[in-house]
Amino acid sequence: MNIIERVRQCTLCRGELPFEPRPVIQGLPTAKILIAGQAPSMTVHKTGKPFNDASGKRLRDWLGVTETQFYDPTLFAIVPMAFCYPGKGKSGDLPPPKICAQTWRAPLLEIFEQVEFSILIGQYAQGYHLTDFVNVSQAVSDWQSSLPRQLALPHPSPRNQLWLRKRPWFETDVVPALRNRVREILGDY
Repeated sequence: MNIIERVRQCTLCRGELPFEPRPVIQGLPTAKILIAGQAPSMTVHKTGKPFNDASGKRLRDWLGVTETQFYDPTLFAIVPMAFCYPGKGKSGDLPPPKICAQTWRAPLLEIFEQVEFSILIGQYAQGYHLTDFVNVSQAVSDWQSSLPRQLALPHPSPRNQLWLRKRPWFETDVVPALRNRVREILGDY
């Protein structure tokens, strides 16, 4: 059994989560783009399909890709910091349980040898992948120095409207650069 299948069968958090584990992950070793997110939403938990919610709609718009492209595991590896819905907190979903990344992240990343571009969404993914991580705003504002290998993004959640309104440069500068990089990699697919 390969590591992706092992992740899909993981039950490490059984009893600690509000629902039965239902790990959500996408990707094949030939994937060209890695999306490192936080953890599945309740909608994603119910459907078993990554970013199958309002956040995913916005993310696909930012990337400039169709659903068909986004859900092609030969193109996109979607590997969150935790694979199951963590539950609801005071101001949104709870943080991803650390045991997921501690157990699975390093061996999973090893199989995606053909990744040309990593998209780091939110503080937990950025904290793991960026050695100089301070906060999301700083990581995203430093976008030009991280291309062409990776790019930090705020979470595409509808809850981030205020963050986006305060930083109009994200939509005018970062999103076009993101789309261009994705187009370079995907070509005419």
